[in-house]
Amino acid sequence: MSALLALGLPAAAQQETAAPPAAHGAPAQTLPPGAQVYSVPLSRLSGQSALPLRGVDGVNGLGFSARRDQRIIGARVNLDYSYSPALLPDLSHLKVLLNGEVAGSVALPKEAAATPTRQTVELPLPALADYNRLDVQLIGHYTLGCEDPVHSSLWADVAGRSTLDLTVMPVELPNDLALLPVPFFDSRDIRPLELPVVLGRQPDAARLESAGILTSWFGALAGYRGARFSARIQDLPASGNAVVLLQPGDTVAGVQTPPIDGPSVAMATHPRDPHGKLLLVMGRDAKELKQAATALALGSETLSGPQARFTRLTPPPPRKPFDAPNWLRSDRPVAFGELVSTRDLNVSGHRPPPVHISLRMPPGLFGWHSDGVPVNLIYRYSPRPGAKQSVMEMMAGEQLVRSFSLHEGTGVFSRLNGMPASEGQAKVMVPTYLLPPLTALQFRYVYEYAKLGECQNSILDNVRSAIDPGSTIDVSGLPKYAPMPDLSLFADAGFPFTRMADLSETAVVMPEGAGTADYAAYLTLLGVMGQASGYPAIGVTVGQAAQAEALRDKDLLVLASGDNQPLLKQWQGLMPSGFEGRERRFSLSDWIDNLAAWFGPDPRDRKRRADLQLDYAGSGVLATLAGMESPLRAGRSVVVVSGTSADGLATAVQALQANRDNESRADNPQDRIGGSLTVINEKQAYTLQDEQSYYVGSLPAWLGLQWFFARHPLTLVGALLLSALVIAVLLYLSLRARAQRRLGS
Repeated sequence: MSALLALGLPAAAQQETAAPPAAHGAPAQTLPPGAQVYSVPLSRLSGQSALPLRGVDGVNGLGFSARRDQRIIGARVNLDYSYSPALLPDLSHLKVLLNGEVAGSVALPKEAAATPTRQTVELPLPALADYNRLDVQLIGHYTLGCEDPVHSSLWADVAGRSTLDLTVMPVELPNDLALLPVPFFDSRDIRPLELPVVLGRQPDAARLESAGILTSWFGALAGYRGARFSARIQDLPASGNAVVLLQPGDTVAGVQTPPIDGPSVAMATHPRDPHGKLLLVMGRDAKELKQAATALALGSETLSGPQARFTRLTPPPPRKPFDAPNWLRSDRPVAFGELVSTRDLNVSGHRPPPVHISLRMPPGLFGWHSDGVPVNLIYRYSPRPGAKQSVMEMMAGEQLVRSFSLHEGTGVFSRLNGMPASEGQAKVMVPTYLLPPLTALQFRYVYEYAKLGECQNSILDNVRSAIDPGSTIDVSGLPKYAPMPDLSLFADAGFPFTRMADLSETAVVMPEGAGTADYAAYLTLLGVMGQASGYPAIGVTVGQAAQAEALRDKDLLVLASGDNQPLLKQWQGLMPSGFEGRERRFSLSDWIDNLAAWFGPDPRDRKRRADLQLDYAGSGVLATLAGMESPLRAGRSVVVVSGTSADGLATAVQALQANRDNESRADNPQDRIGGSLTVINEKQAYTLQDEQSYYVGSLPAWLGLQWFFARHPLTLVGALLLSALVIAVLLYLSLRARAQRRLGS
């Protein structure tokens, strides 16, 4: 692929335009023209629900930065905290540091102890840099005499609802594609990406495919932030950034369309916002428009200048099943150093925060008759003389897998030279049920604090711990074989559609008479797919219900916003529940049927008796997610994302694209999406049916035979009886023939 000239790339998080009221009693700000104020919870920045501070010198913190199209002109942190009532107010305080420079201190009066307290600290602008570190440090003392530096009364907690308020001014950027994906997406911005997509005309299937390629690319870039896309036809948003798709004859108010002489992209200034940018994706026909979108998604880093034309596009190699870039590789062991930086594998202190390694596992790992996933672990630690209770705990998804004692003098290094040990090695088998598509490995070091006696205790900052980046996790020995339908796999990993990372085996069936709300739902869902796989959906197909037969060889993602999807009527008898206008009828599973587990190794693989039916009718927003095997071809999947209205469809999409990494999954509707039927009403989701009837993936022949007979024990008994009968008949005939020969002789 080569580019002539060069323009810009798309990706921008839309900014909040209204300044919130002054927080925590701070004086109201008078903003200069064009300035904005936005608040970010510390929990989103740190990934922790709270910032715990422990000991005489406890410290915790987080990083933050400003977008490249903004300049910070004001910053403050609104602390919501509580602390121990045993702290001495004259000697104890909280210290707020910005990039190592003291920004302020917060007194800890006795009368406010153990109750939530609020305080605002202004941050010094001269200390700000492109990338910043904000720390809160507890200077704590509980007695005037000799004290235990790790005494249980030395504590304070900064709540995750505390906020960082940034006042920013827009910065005008040049129209240069070399900036891409800035300003449309900026990795420094941890907020969800919000980006309008202007379709240029009433879109056909080809144009929607091109737009889906772009939004899936942005979804992959946004990652944990999540991404939301609005759809417009021929009008620009009033301000901010936007992506615009253009062919000859398209008219978008205010946009000066440059000459289109092939697949090309350009960056232009928003006609009504001097700080907003437009990413123009252009082609002379639908084929060239898709080529431009594909080239942009796969090769944006090669562009520069205000405009670029793609003169040659070499198609990428075909994708293989389960090879999504975001998923853990299945063809070889993967080193921890490939997943996180070496810095993130190192911690310090007697009670350091856990070493955290986020994992996106390939869906459908088949762990039956398996010891689990092997982890070859190498860990290092600081030996503590006389300490016998120091441990390192390995966890998967907050569940304990194994605990290691950190004794001195037990390692290879110790045996060779007689020095205390400082490393350990182990092969740990992690059960597959602890490794769903979205999970994490945590390594928690806990050092025993050796107390020497009265007035002899002190803490030295010499305790270091690390997980070796050469440690590996290996799923190459496990087949992928997922019982379906399973909407939890769809919610967590976009499966089965992301089985092919480019969605080349996926077709999206749009509703009849789709409007901008339906287009926005489609674009956002493609962003969710990109977020899950890490790859743009360059192979996705868009169609209508009338084309379903031609799409029989694909997995179908069916969208509906009311009574506008003919396939739901055609397949009504095959769906997990009925779909008739605003009425819904659901079968609720009888969990007493768990007794059926005696007849098979996989309780999810049985049909559960429906003892109760729920009829729902009303005008409230209701969204439904349903999964089933495709009526058009065995082994293919259908997932229905529907709502009783456009708002209901948007509710379903919001549940699927919830920001999983920065918010508690216990409060996330996505935690309750599963089975073959899930209903979402406002912020609540309910799994009403959990029936698996087919599988996606494959098993080795011998393992597949074992699994078949394990699921069908009566068939096994029948096969054994039949085999015994055949053997008996053959033996009888053989003995009879031998007897006849003997008598004849």
